[in-house]
Amino acid sequence: MKVLRFGRAAAVISVAALALTACGSDNATNAPAGEAGPAESTAAAVSGTLTGAGSSAQNAAMTAWQSGFQSAQSGATVQYSPDGSGAGRDAFLAQGVQFAGSDAALDDEEYEASKEICGPDGAINIPAYVSPIAVAFNLPGIESLNLDADTIASIFRGEIETWDDEAIASQNEGVELPDTAVTVVHRSDESGTTENFTEYLAQAAPEVWTDEASGEWPSAIVAENAQGTNGVVSTTSSTEGAVTYTDASAVGDLGQVHVKVGEEYVELSSEAAALAVEAATPVEGRSDVDMSLELERDTEASGAYPVVLVSYHIYCSTYEDQETVDLVKAFASYAVSEQGQQDASESAGNAPISETLREQALTAIDSITVAS
Repeated sequence: MKVLRFGRAAAVISVAALALTACGSDNATNAPAGEAGPAESTAAAVSGTLTGAGSSAQNAAMTAWQSGFQSAQSGATVQYSPDGSGAGRDAFLAQGVQFAGSDAALDDEEYEASKEICGPDGAINIPAYVSPIAVAFNLPGIESLNLDADTIASIFRGEIETWDDEAIASQNEGVELPDTAVTVVHRSDESGTTENFTEYLAQAAPEVWTDEASGEWPSAIVAENAQGTNGVVSTTSSTEGAVTYTDASAVGDLGQVHVKVGEEYVELSSEAAALAVEAATPVEGRSDVDMSLELERDTEASGAYPVVLVSYHIYCSTYEDQETVDLVKAFASYAVSEQGQQDASESAGNAPISETLREQALTAIDSITVAS
């Protein structure tokens, strides 16, 4: 068995690559020491440098977590590089970072590979960030549109070419739609947001979206592309008629789609995203404490917004030394604590995890131990 080899400072990813960690969020709420949750109130002081990489969708929340945790634990530093979910999982499995942020849990192959670095129980996927994915567009004067899953899928396949197409107009009576060309913008990097969005399309519109869910955009569908969450939002914002998919925290002034669920059109909100997560079921074949979830993308539950991502923190079940275990457990506990989730929500607009998920997460975190 190989054990993840990290001391107080991880060495593979450079400090320069992780420079984003020096900044705190203006919106983050830093709780006083002793009041913020398990990381501060039930654990002794920890020290050292914890390194992570991955989801760019988590970046605003991660900045708040860094600020809040480091305020309570003055001897600790958390460095995080928002390179994308796929890059984060790769770095974690290559022993380049101590944890990964990912908008998709490890798949079966990755989970098996994690046993080589984390011990026989492999890695643990812990939901830490729940957020709706916005279907966002740039049409001056139009703030929202009603669309069903088939229409959304047809737009992103390139089958609907102008915004005044009858499939759009029939669901938006009274809206003056322009004949502007539709420009689809997708992520160029391997992305958990892409995987979650294409999973929604594949499950909710299977007759239109015939590709399998993937973190990489289907190569046969020609469209504009950009790197990361900020990249797709920037490209869409500067291109009239453009449409993209992105974490809700990054939408800015772009218009947003209300998604048809059952017989109603549901507006994006953290509450609607939380309703969709409540219907999720555990992924089979993992350790007893792993919290990977299968989402029901074709739900008809009233008020649920199914275009949602559950973004995970991925940790090893064992680390080489007690100091690293203590640091990992302290940060992981803070991130899922009530205070940590509040800090993230104020910074990123995500949906705080439920109390049930929090209790399960804390049990999973508590199981992390020193390798024997």
